[in-house]
Amino acid sequence: MIELDDFDRRLIELVRRNNLEPARILADKLGLSISAVLRRLRRLREEKVIVADVAIVDPALTGSALTMHVLVRMKEAGRRALDAFARDITRHREVTGAWEVTGDDDYVLKIQVGSMEEYDAFTRRALDEDAGVLAFKTLITIRTVVEDDLSARPLLVG
Repeated sequence: MIELDDFDRRLIELVRRNNLEPARILADKLGLSISAVLRRLRRLREEKVIVADVAIVDPALTGSALTMHVLVRMKEAGRRALDAFARDITRHREVTGAWEVTGDDDYVLKIQVGSMEEYDAFTRRALDEDAGVLAFKTLITIRTVVEDDLSARPLLVG
């Protein structure tokens, strides 16, 4: 566990929102010198607090406007079966998130596609044909309210 002070936490929040913000602007917002900000960013990356600098893409503009969350229940709950499914499901471009979970279901998948036809093709290829899958349930996203990767458009209330 790495020690993070208030400056580190505020810096992390700023780069989570925009990792291309120039160091001089980050320094102004934090009340630190540019060199202090750069040192902190380097340390946070070296210590794997910041694990990646990524671009968040608008799915509506890339042909993947439909988001589904799929609850998957496996026939067997053994480690070998779960690991095999986890390894296989990552090979499908439609899967943009996958979590092994507790409870009645074994996995939650986040699927992004451009149409229901694409989703149907995905489920046939990735889930129906997987002998280890017992059942799955699809939840279709109506709108995104909050998403940790900040790709959601802000929900305006009022």
